Amino acid sequence: MRSGLFSHVYRAPTLEKRSEDSVLSKNRQEFVALKVTTPSLMTAPHDSRREARILSTVEGPNILRLLDTFQQAGDHLVLVFPFMSHDLETLIRLKKLSKRHSRSCLQDMFTGLAHIHSRGIIHRDIKPSNILLRSISGPAYIADFGIAWSNIDPSSEPPDEKITDVGTTCYRAPELLFGNTHYGSAIDLWAAGCVVAEVEDSTIDSLFDSGDLGSDLALIKSIFESLGTPDLITWPEAETFRDWGKMMFYEYPARKWSELLPNASDPARSLASSLVQYQSSLRLSAEEVIALLVALAR
Repeated sequence: MRSGLFSHVYRAPTLEKRSEDSVLSKNRQEFVALKVTTPSLMTAPHDSRREARILSTVEGPNILRLLDTFQQAGDHLVLVFPFMSHDLETLIRLKKLSKRHSRSCLQDMFTGLAHIHSRGIIHRDIKPSNILLRSISGPAYIADFGIAWSNIDPSSEPPDEKITDVGTTCYRAPELLFGNTHYGSAIDLWAAGCVVAEVEDSTIDSLFDSGDLGSDLALIKSIFESLGTPDLITWPEAETFRDWGKMMFYEYPARKWSELLPNASDPARSLASSLVQYQSSLRLSAEEVIALLVALAR
């Protein structure tokens, strides 16, 4: 099905019916997804054993449920999940989502984020391909906790010494790019804001561009060109970042959100802009976003 740096995911038929499991279908041949990992070869922040531990304690709404784990010869740890037919990235690219289904996906994503954030967990890799759906009409689930951080897991880094090389290219929050090791769940909210932008305006490939090589400098330039070059007035927390002030940047003016998302509605632009903010404390929480989405649906 898909491969990552430290894992391969396969589809497999179930050996028996799991009719008591609401996530799996009761009326057709059932499949599961097998995530095959080799823990001894993984480097931080990748850790499939931590992923399994986190998922065993965080079961909740719109989180892809861990059904089982087992060891396989060759130091392979296999994580078993319900098989999901779709991912949000593909549905956006193929323009398969209606406005109603798009909003439902977003509400599911933020419901899942609200749940994990309330448990002291940071996903650290929110992006459309990690939002999986049973069908085009949903529901949607947050998947892939392979680099997630938990405040109670013993193998997670200390709270003020978190690894900054997390996230995927254009979804990485600016505090990561400037070496802030004491970041919090707001990095997920920045990434989720980028997802909102893509869902609400499918004519854009991504809100920001990290270049062909996924360069941090290219991503910084793209963010600054879009939101304007920040200073310590607009981004006061940056003064504490390890790499702030090491380079001088051209002072770009902020572009209007009507230019960044030309085909999105005004409420959608407002939602994206309230998440994609330099100062992490000003980003809306997942709970606040859910309330906004409910209001927009009325």
